[in-house]
Amino acid sequence: MQDAPSAVGPAAGFEQQFEQYRVELTAYCYRMLASPFEAEDAVQEAFIRAWRGIDRFEGRAALRSWLYRIATNVCLDMLGGRERRARPMDLGPAREPVESNLNALPEVTWIEPAPDSLVLGDGDPAEVAAARESVRLAFVAALQHLPAKQRAVLILCEVLRWRASEVAELLETSVASVNSALQRARSTLESSNVHAADSKVELGEAERELLARYVEAFEQYDMDALTSLIREDATQSMPPFDLWLHGRDDMFTWWWGPGIGCRGSRVVPAPSANGSPAFGQYKPSPDGGYEPWALQVIEVSDRGISEITFFLETETLFPLFGLPPRLDA
Repeated sequence: MQDAPSAVGPAAGFEQQFEQYRVELTAYCYRMLASPFEAEDAVQEAFIRAWRGIDRFEGRAALRSWLYRIATNVCLDMLGGRERRARPMDLGPAREPVESNLNALPEVTWIEPAPDSLVLGDGDPAEVAAARESVRLAFVAALQHLPAKQRAVLILCEVLRWRASEVAELLETSVASVNSALQRARSTLESSNVHAADSKVELGEAERELLARYVEAFEQYDMDALTSLIREDATQSMPPFDLWLHGRDDMFTWWWGPGIGCRGSRVVPAPSANGSPAFGQYKPSPDGGYEPWALQVIEVSDRGISEITFFLETETLFPLFGLPPRLDA
């Protein structure tokens, strides 16, 4: 772990010093909370607590470590007694593509996508690639299977590469307790059988061309063209509905059945989400033009598109991703 220097400037300069850690702290809180909105709130609360406690900060610990300690406590407070966030595939098996299987679960709090700009900073390409892998939807979903403190230990040790002694100091516990929590966390993830897409971290020219062809084929609702782009074993989910589909045939059955309203949609590029390509989908509106329908987050592998998640909470997600509220005809 590379910490900032222990020495800090006068109080007037603390706000600027806090800001240099905003992106990495937001990424940390996002992995903990699985919501970009809650992550931003957590970081803001951490900065407020840090500012209020600035008189107690004497430079004996690095500013970065101190902020991580405060942010961790904020996340633990927010997670206290709350059900974990989930993806549809975490709740049960895939089901038939029929409308009767489409159920909204108000008691479930869903994992929400985050724009890359919110959780990925600049820097060494290898480090950025590793960070991108650690905010993938499947990995964030896997983290939610862990108790809050185990989640923090695993993120700090495995993702951020802190030493066990540093994590023990942050959590005010022993190195033995940290190592034990890390072992239990690894075991839980290995046995959780969490669905994970076979996705590429870096997209080359071939993958970008594939995505351009996908957008054109989806807008034309050309299933023949889409067949060559979407893998036979691909999956689809549509939070906040619990239904998820496994297999291209079931996806197309849905698209030509209950999902036929998507025909004639327009699809526009959005900022990448969780290290993956994303698009705003707008359905034809009875009043003319196009109304927002879904933020599509797409996983691409060597053999084509392996997963499409249609996030339907457009009222909150489209502003977050800078997408317009509607499109003109």
